Amino acid sequence: MASHAATPSNGGLFVVTKLRLFLAISLALTWWTASLLPSYQPMIKASFKSRIEEARQKIPSITVDWTPTADPRAAYDSAKLAMIIEPRVMPHLVPQLLHMIAVVPPDWRFLFIGSQESVTMMGRSTSVKHQQIVGKLDLMVLPDPWDISSKEMVYRTLTDMRFYNEFLPGVEWLLKYEYDSILCANSEVSLNEWLDWHWAGAPRTADDRFSGNGGLSLRRMSAIRKILQFQSRYNDTAPEDEWFGQRLYITPGLKVASGLEGALAVENVYMDKPMGFHVQEMGENLPAEVWGDHERRKTMLDYCPELYMVMNAKLDRERCPGDSKDGGKCLLLCLLVWSLKVPLLMP
Repeated sequence: MASHAATPSNGGLFVVTKLRLFLAISLALTWWTASLLPSYQPMIKASFKSRIEEARQKIPSITVDWTPTADPRAAYDSAKLAMIIEPRVMPHLVPQLLHMIAVVPPDWRFLFIGSQESVTMMGRSTSVKHQQIVGKLDLMVLPDPWDISSKEMVYRTLTDMRFYNEFLPGVEWLLKYEYDSILCANSEVSLNEWLDWHWAGAPRTADDRFSGNGGLSLRRMSAIRKILQFQSRYNDTAPEDEWFGQRLYITPGLKVASGLEGALAVENVYMDKPMGFHVQEMGENLPAEVWGDHERRKTMLDYCPELYMVMNAKLDRERCPGDSKDGGKCLLLCLLVWSLKVPLLMP
């Protein structure tokens, strides 16, 4: 018996199925929606604009400076400057400078004024070059007729109003330090906490009416300019810090260090945990009242190990046998050791 495939009865092209019915209804709804769209288009646009405006108002305001200054020094406070004047070529000047840059607050700039030789030496250091590139440091050789070849010539420079007008315009706070001074990283006090003082330094005596030793001192340029406006220093007289001190102390309205009040550093008078030290001539002229006691000396060096950077200290193994470590060396033993090492010179 032959088999036949099942075919829909009364089949044809117009058989209604669920799929065809669904497609027809969908097409009708689409046409109907499309016919309504033109009438609702203005309302839709207005709704979109309203929502976009609401979102725009919630975006925080941002200002972008597409033309930044080309001078990297603008990143620092031009009113704050740390300065050293040193014409001599000394091997510790580079590490001393980099240490001071690390300890002084970051908004301060630095200025090294030296001879052609000392500036060339400083400029060879890669670390120093980096500080110049980022605008933190300037190296300067003063043009003629400025002269810094001796202490007296430096005194004359620092008591000349033209120096501040020409080379330190806009500076209000000046930290002046020397080759034999250092700030201590362990200090709990920031240099910026001294900004209300017109002069702060180190006392020469415990009752010093003006604690203003200039080897490590903070100075307000407004006070310096006030003095230089009506007074001039005679050549070959008092050092510049003493000369300023004699006048600043009696000037009304100025806040200057006196005794241990406002003392920034230790030099001739001991002070516990100072902000810094000034060791005259790198330790060649140390006051016994401060440095004579071995335990106190150890305490200071433990607190401020950076002192080794600016001091000519000898190792313990280099001491003579029996050295008391308090300055009272066994002279006879030292002479004996020396005589064994050095041939006796006869006339």
